[in-house]
Amino acid sequence: MPDHLLPLDSPTAVSDPVGVAAPPALEVQGVTKRFGDVLANEDVDFRIERGRVHALLGENGAGKSTLVNIIFGLYQADTGEVRRNGEVLNLNGPRDAIAHQIGMVHQHFQLVPVLSVAENVVLGDEPTRHGVVDLDRAAAVVRELSERFGLDIDPKSIVEDLPIGIQQRVEILRALYREVDILILDEPTAVLTPQETNHLLNVLRGLADTGVAVVFITHKLREVMAVADDITVMRRGRVVGHTVPADTDESDLASMMVGRPVELRLKRTPASPGDEMLTIVDLVADDDRQTRALNGINLDVRAGEVVGVAGVEGNGQRELVEAVTGLRGVVSGSIILDGEEIAGRSPRQISTMGVAHIPEDREKFGLIGAHTVADNMVLNRYHHRPYSRHGIRRPAAVDDEAARLVEEFDVRPPNIAAMVATLSGGNKQKVVAAREFSHDSKVMVAAQPTRGIDIGNIEFIHRRLIEYRDAGMAILLVSAELDEVLGVSDRVAVIYGGRIVSCEPAEGIDRDRVGRLMLSGADG
Repeated sequence: MPDHLLPLDSPTAVSDPVGVAAPPALEVQGVTKRFGDVLANEDVDFRIERGRVHALLGENGAGKSTLVNIIFGLYQADTGEVRRNGEVLNLNGPRDAIAHQIGMVHQHFQLVPVLSVAENVVLGDEPTRHGVVDLDRAAAVVRELSERFGLDIDPKSIVEDLPIGIQQRVEILRALYREVDILILDEPTAVLTPQETNHLLNVLRGLADTGVAVVFITHKLREVMAVADDITVMRRGRVVGHTVPADTDESDLASMMVGRPVELRLKRTPASPGDEMLTIVDLVADDDRQTRALNGINLDVRAGEVVGVAGVEGNGQRELVEAVTGLRGVVSGSIILDGEEIAGRSPRQISTMGVAHIPEDREKFGLIGAHTVADNMVLNRYHHRPYSRHGIRRPAAVDDEAARLVEEFDVRPPNIAAMVATLSGGNKQKVVAAREFSHDSKVMVAAQPTRGIDIGNIEFIHRRLIEYRDAGMAILLVSAELDEVLGVSDRVAVIYGGRIVSCEPAEGIDRDRVGRLMLSGADG
């Protein structure tokens, strides 16, 4: 651990001018929580100070969400205490937490889409007049809160008509309406554009300046350094250190999260693109509700380059990936692979023709959990030699290939007979990546390739993408993480409303301009 990190038993409470430590807004002492054999939190101590933004960092599975769910009353600790003003709290549900002025904004919003902003904010605690819900009063209160905290929301707007970033502000207003002075936000910027993220960070800073204690769960180190006053890092269910932004940097924080040095900035040489491998022309396709999702997509990917597609989720990314890989039919347009039309062909045909696919949902489309690692390593070619002959599977050939890939892609544990369902998220993703990269392909379609995996495995996947790009593969990267798109891509395309509204070299690209295009489809 770097020398500047505080020992775990160091006090983090703020002191007043005469040196007397002010009591924390909330204190967690010795909390342990198990789910069956899984130790989610182990002897966790955590202090939240008034008027400060406290970032809670850690990889997936580090125990962050379990800890805040205990604070919010969704889970109950097996051992340990949650204290407020010296009092041990008995938190048997969110209602108890709210009664103690603790609020939480979940990663997946808890809103009623067909109701107005004001109706959502006051739901369950409505102002009444003569025994009837007073919606005018509700709207007035919501408008006043919105203006006071710079949230800029029309109380009468219907929630389902609002962008994701505005819906999140509604969730924050719900908490503020209940007069919370501790506000927990779980991965609040996961689906926001850069502009929405900046606005949210300013809101959090403003809330802290009014005395609210803000707990901010994230894995985005840039945001931690921008807004946090205090930082706590968790790893494998334990708190491994406390620090402040002035005494650390992104590299140190990443190392604390994974327990080893991590390369955050991908080192790579400029691409040397060759011929067009994938050409998409005027592609039109519908979503699952038969509503138009792709409205004339035009895009090309050359051999030896990564083209990244950035956009707010729900603008046609999923339909684009599924159309290219044969999982979705097209209404019109062409998808040309190395000069040959593939639109309308089956996933197996497209795979055989040279398109590899890391799917967005690895559990649904990438793996069979009840089968072994070995079986999953050859799912896209088990019917080919040498893995089968005359329709009969050849286990020795399958096992040899799986053992080679497990070693090359560092799948842990290195047990090819293990059921895939028993692997961690990161190792499941490595199995998918190993299978798809080892396939003799011309094009790789990588959809959200690092979603739900930790920093160490993200680094591994990114390095592999660049290695195969350098070997001449054409890579189409679709990701909701703008940092990933900008960090890995040679060209960046922005998708909005089912159209590609911009495609330009990644080098020197204006991040804010990309954000504006993601938000409105226009640069202005």
